[in-house]
Amino acid sequence: MDSTTTNTTVRLIKYNSNYDRDLSNFHLPDDQLMFTALPLQKINDPKLSDQTIHILILKDEKAVGYFALEQGSKLQKYCSNENARLLTAFSINKESQGQGLAKSGLKMLPSFISNNFPDINEVVLGVNQKNQAAISLYLKTGFVDNNEIYNGPKGPQHILHLSI
Repeated sequence: MDSTTTNTTVRLIKYNSNYDRDLSNFHLPDDQLMFTALPLQKINDPKLSDQTIHILILKDEKAVGYFALEQGSKLQKYCSNENARLLTAFSINKESQGQGLAKSGLKMLPSFISNNFPDINEVVLGVNQKNQAAISLYLKTGFVDNNEIYNGPKGPQHILHLSI
């Protein structure tokens, strides 16, 4: 089974420490950090389940993006599907933003999950209603807004669903 999904020079891979140097140089502006976490902070978070799947977006073999797929009690706040995963901490390194990498990575997500995690049949996420750029991105890449709201610690979030 192929562990990668390719699209020209952009691909998704499961995290491994070979990319820690790229991730240690990851920068996000404050207006983005208020909605997410830096990759290595998330990866090394002792509160995360060891079942969390960490995914990197690579461009020309350099880690330029990151997100996590979580399960458990955090997921249950967003949906009751036991075969779903909660997408968290999605980000693209500031120096790589504006190149369509977020859109490319998210469009590859369904086939990447199907090929590598066949038990997962849905991805859900909560996106702060103030983060209109992210909402637009997720909707353009196949996520669906069923008008569900979760009142999170940073305010109301739209719950978006992606069927796999």
